[in-house]
Amino acid sequence: MSSAVDWQTAVRRAGGLARPGPTGTPAELRALVQVLRRAAAEAPEHVAEITGLTRAAQQVADVPVYVVDRPRWSQANVEMFARLTDGLLPTSPLPGSGRVAGEEMGFVLAILSTKVLGQYDPFGDEPRGRLLLVAPNVLKIERELNLDAMDFRLWVCLHEQTHAVQFAAAPWLPEHLAGRMRRLVGGVSATPDGSARLARAVRGVLDAATAALGGTPQEKPDDLGGPLVDAFLDERERADLAEIVAVMSLLEGHADVVMDEVGPGRLPSVRHIRAAFEKRRDGTSTGDVLLRRILGMDAKVAQYRNGARFVRAVVDEVGHAGLNAVWTSPETLPTAAEVSDPAAWVRRVHG
Repeated sequence: MSSAVDWQTAVRRAGGLARPGPTGTPAELRALVQVLRRAAAEAPEHVAEITGLTRAAQQVADVPVYVVDRPRWSQANVEMFARLTDGLLPTSPLPGSGRVAGEEMGFVLAILSTKVLGQYDPFGDEPRGRLLLVAPNVLKIERELNLDAMDFRLWVCLHEQTHAVQFAAAPWLPEHLAGRMRRLVGGVSATPDGSARLARAVRGVLDAATAALGGTPQEKPDDLGGPLVDAFLDERERADLAEIVAVMSLLEGHADVVMDEVGPGRLPSVRHIRAAFEKRRDGTSTGDVLLRRILGMDAKVAQYRNGARFVRAVVDEVGHAGLNAVWTSPETLPTAAEVSDPAAWVRRVHG
């Protein structure tokens, strides 16, 4: 029997394939690390001022901050996947299948490692999670978009530290999310039609490639993911995933709103950064469209935007204090339907 995924193979492949990213002088790179660490330490105070989550923001001071390169980001995510799926993935009777799965995971992570600026991981051994800031990607984007480096680095940290504050405000949330994810993975793993699902995945990738090369429109904003997700999940599983996506949309949208509400007095170029960043998110070259379709990255962009619309609508109605009810319990999280209908959430939670 072969394990479902050879995690070490995934780490090696991701590290070997990832491009190192932009370079700088030793002094420039030391300054980058120092500024990112300072920005990460400063950000929670701004999050507290905007959201009113003062106690949670104070707790974030204990969150360890790791400024990493692309291979180390991939390794951290392999570790996270391994923890979340521990005991759930079936063994395979085919020799070497785990290594092949590891190679595939490593390939995907190598691509994603060039695009992620930062990530808050609440699922590790650290009591308050850990914050990863991917230094070469921050440097790459601020150079490509000609952004004010000090402003941009704080802006990135505001997003990620908002996530840390969210989980500090809702200490039950990591277990809740992990449980739902494990339940979904466990259900998929237990089904007998793995071969058929794999065949559908291959067809989905080919269909996505054909559509991208033909220049057809991108997925609708309410799509849950790319063809890989569509192929592997049945209707019930997609409904379960929709509820997980609703929570992720809340988390991402809330962080997007907070990072933009820090005013020009502290981040003079915040509006320029947002405009430039949104334009980059909307990249429509053939390569961008193909990659986003296959990996479901269009859905990731939709998470930010749908979640931000929900948060802004709720804040307009009941303020940040009213929105903070979402961190009370699993029952006060928005459902998939409520993310698209913020007024329904306000009626249910606030009456």
